[in-house]
This record gives sequence, C-alpha cells and structure tokens, in this order.
Amino acid sequence: MTVATSAMEPPVQTPLLEVERISKRYGGAQALSGVGLRLYAGEVVALIGENGAGKSTLMKILGGIVIPDEGEIRIVGQPVRLSSPSQAMDLGISLIHQELNLADNLSVEANLFLGRELTWGGPLGLARGKAMEAKSRELLARVGLNVSPLERLSNLTPGQKQLVEIARSLSMDARVLIMDEPTSSLAQKETDRLLEVIRELRQQGVCVVYISHRLREVEAVADRVVGLRDGKNAGEMTRAQINYAAMVQMMVGREVDLHQRNAADSGASDRGPVLRVEKLRHALSRGEGVSLEVRPGEIVGMAGLVGAGRTEFAETLFGIRPRVSGQVYLEGQLGKIQRPADAIALGMALVPEDRRQHGLILAESIGGNIALPNLDTHQVARLLRFSKIRHTAHQGVTSLRIRTTGIAKPAGQLSGGNQQKVVLYKWLHRQPKLLILDEPTRGVDVGAKKEIYDLMHDLTRKGVGILMISSDLEEILHLSDRVVVMHEHQKTGELTRAQLSEESIMRLATGSQS
Repeated sequence: MTVATSAMEPPVQTPLLEVERISKRYGGAQALSGVGLRLYAGEVVALIGENGAGKSTLMKILGGIVIPDEGEIRIVGQPVRLSSPSQAMDLGISLIHQELNLADNLSVEANLFLGRELTWGGPLGLARGKAMEAKSRELLARVGLNVSPLERLSNLTPGQKQLVEIARSLSMDARVLIMDEPTSSLAQKETDRLLEVIRELRQQGVCVVYISHRLREVEAVADRVVGLRDGKNAGEMTRAQINYAAMVQMMVGREVDLHQRNAADSGASDRGPVLRVEKLRHALSRGEGVSLEVRPGEIVGMAGLVGAGRTEFAETLFGIRPRVSGQVYLEGQLGKIQRPADAIALGMALVPEDRRQHGLILAESIGGNIALPNLDTHQVARLLRFSKIRHTAHQGVTSLRIRTTGIAKPAGQLSGGNQQKVVLYKWLHRQPKLLILDEPTRGVDVGAKKEIYDLMHDLTRKGVGILMISSDLEEILHLSDRVVVMHEHQKTGELTRAQLSEESIMRLATGSQS
C-alpha cells in the first residue's frame, strides 16, 4: 500500500538552473553574500531589488561574465563553473543587456547569425544564404516579429530590436533567458507585445528571468518573484502573493508612498513664468512649433509616445540642437541660446535621458563629474581649488544620500539610481531657475524614485520651475501640475491637473486634437 501511494506522487522537478551560497566581493564592497536561486523550465521569475542590491552582479555570474568568490552553480543537477559568456551560452544561458548588443548597420538576418553564420564549402566558408533566411524567418515567427530578415536593423523600432535580440538568443537554444530592464526604452504598445512574447516563451518551456524596476509589469507577467537586498536574499513570492506593496516592502524593508502631487508639494505662484517658449522649431519640427510656459514652483510634464520629439525639443531649448525659429524667454527676458553654455548662464539645467552616454563621464570620479559644470565656481585666478571641489562632492553625497565608498569612485561603478543622483546634484549646485528632467527615474528602483520625487517637490517649494519629460504615465499623472502632450514633433494639446487621465493623455499622444 505504501509503495502504491508513493508511485502516485508526482516526481520532484529538478531545477533547470540552481545557485547556492553565491558570494562576490569587489575590494571592500560585498556585492553578494550567500545568495541562492532556483529556476525551473517554463516559468517567469522576476528578480527585484534596489539599485546596488546585487541583481546585476548575480546575472553577470550566471552569464559567465563574472566569476563568484564562493558558491556553487548547477545546471539540471550537475555542478558547472561558468568562466565565460560563450560557455554560458553553450549551456543554454543567454543574458540580454539593457543596452542591446546589436549592429544597426547590418540586416536582421546578419544580426541573428553574427559570428555563427551557416556556411558550406569547407575552408572557403561560403554563406548558406537561403538556409539562413529560412531559419531567420522561423526565429522571427517564434517571437511574433513580422519583418523581413533582409531588413536593415536601423529601420526597426526599439521594441522590434528587442525581439531580434530575443530571437538571436533562441537561435542559440537558450533555455534560460535573462532580460535586464527590457522595457526601459519601449512605448506601451511595444511593452505589451514583449510581455506577450515572454508568456509564449514560457509555454515553449523557456525560463525567463525578468529584471525590472517597473513593478506593474512584474505583477502582470511573473510566476515567482525573488527579492535581493544589500547583496542577500530578501524573500520570495509565489504568483498568488505578488502585489505592488508587498514587492516594495521586500525590496526596501519598509513601506514607500509615491504619493500624488498636491498643493502642499507645489510652490507654484501667480508670478510671471520662469520659462516662456513661443513657437520653437528645429529641423524635425512639424507645424508652427511648440509653445509652452513653466511658472516658478511648477512641474510641467511633457508626455508622448517614443519618437514624439520630446527629447529633441528639450535639446533645442537647451542649445544642443540648432533652433530653426521661435523665441525663448527666461524670467521675461529674451534668451539668445545658441549653445548649452548660453542656457546655463541664463539659469537653465538639463538632466538628459541617457545618463551614461550624455550625463556622466563614466571613468571619471564622482567628484570630477560633479565639478565639471561648476568649474567657474571652484577656481581662483583660473586655478582650480581642489579642496572646494572635494567639499562640494561630499555635500552632494551626503545631501542626496549617494551610496558609495567615496567621492573618488568612478561614476561608472555606481548603480543606476546613484548615477542619476550624481547627474542631478552637479546641476543643483548651480541653483538653477529652470530644471529640465528627461526621464528622471528611468532604470532606478522604487526607493531612489521616492528620493528623486521628494527632491523635485523640495525644489518646487523653493520656486524652481521643472519641465519633466517622462514615458511613465503613472509618473506624469502623479507629479505634474500641467501636462503638454507631443505627437510627431508637434504639440497636440495641454491638460490641466483637473483634466489629467491616462485616456486624455493617450488620445493626444496618438495625434487626436479632440
């Protein structure tokens, strides 16, 4: 009888990939300490945690990029040592980075088989063009991407490129697909399609590890959630336990209230606008140009789909991109802005969309990055006062709670949220009248997001005007006093606080003037 009962019990599933007691130290910093993780075929596991919690280090270990100091990795029960990315790929583990590793100048097909081309003719290495095209079509169909394999990659949208990256991983028989912030540059429609593809991959038996700070997406797609905090396991949730508040609690160890902006947060006054823009046009503009105002103490949101022209408008306003026509007034005075130095002199500051490419010198120290736009205030007789630079940097680290071992640490070694704080502080030190924030919380965790929101509220209470560009509708709705909506490089409408809703924004963002 005992044997019969035992025979009826389902077999215990062996994890596809398992890590135990993984630890990694960088100098004096403990990135991971005794972390464990189990992954099974046909499931989506979300890995969450604050910036600096150890997510990237763990994924680099699984991808063969980083070798752990301690611990064991097993694939289908067999111990392995992952010493290179190629070895990880051979074992079925593929890591898709936030910055896609694709060649824009090549075709989709060439990207799918780059370095692994199908050939014939022995040493001649002649390409099997028809075979590669047929295989490409099969892979693209698997991820639901309806484009020609011969299409140049640069002609694809960011969402389509993301699907090409996934298809390439599948071409290498990936069983574990690790996706790091896969929707950070995608429009909502592309995000929805990507989540559909992930669900389809789950049905095909692929294990997807989904790393994201967008917890609403995690709620929508994850079968399990694993949390990291300070380099250690912080907990795990099954599908039934997953909800936004519980995930935030797991990540930061406390409740975080990203409250909606109200009158107490705003310092908006009836004074004249700190910024007035009249029919500003650049080379890509359509129509008569963009006109808007930002009053002191006010947050004006700028919404729109990817490619709507919001960043191009900000770059033109700040003097990075040539202006074709239109006028810009700062505190009622006509601003002749032909280069960023002119905008800075007038009291403007810009925190760019891509902090790593345009906001920081990654190899430079925290102190050096903070000092760069402030050299005029840190010199005597054209000689730099390094003691003052260090003092300013220490002030920034303390006031914005930048997590670092010291101001000499290269900015490229900081987490995303702490990098964003460095970019913010280097401008805040100049005490700007107008602050332009382009995607201020992209790629930062909920704790850092809360700190950035609090900082924005504090600045507006002091009378600083903020123009905030964001693709996060929830962020736009929570923070904005008014919202300007863009579509195809022109303004399609403006909404007051009372008129704000997802529907009203999306109607204008898709080109409707009604």
